[in-house]
Amino acid sequence: MDGPEAFLTICAMAAVTYATRSGPLLFLAGRRLPEGAMRFLAHVPAAVLAALAAPALFMPEGVLALGPGNLVAWAGLAAFALALRTGGFFGPVALGMALVAAGRLLAGA
Repeated sequence: MDGPEAFLTICAMAAVTYATRSGPLLFLAGRRLPEGAMRFLAHVPAAVLAALAAPALFMPEGVLALGPGNLVAWAGLAAFALALRTGGFFGPVALGMALVAAGRLLAGA
């Protein structure tokens, strides 16, 4: 695929992306969602983040690795514990990154 075909494909993909994202904004503008829907939607970002992070934490080589050698999983669990305790975001991220860096430095990996 090259030239005009690639350009048209990109334009079509942009139009579909814009349509799917702008639809809810246009139809829900000025309306108030039911309280149950608001509570449900409040948990969506955390669920999406967990769904994205869990495979990277627990399946670093594509297979489930829950052993003591999975440094990333242990750092992730420590970061998760700190996030639960503090409710913050940047502190747990910094802790997780520091633990992985320190572990790799000490392990020589």
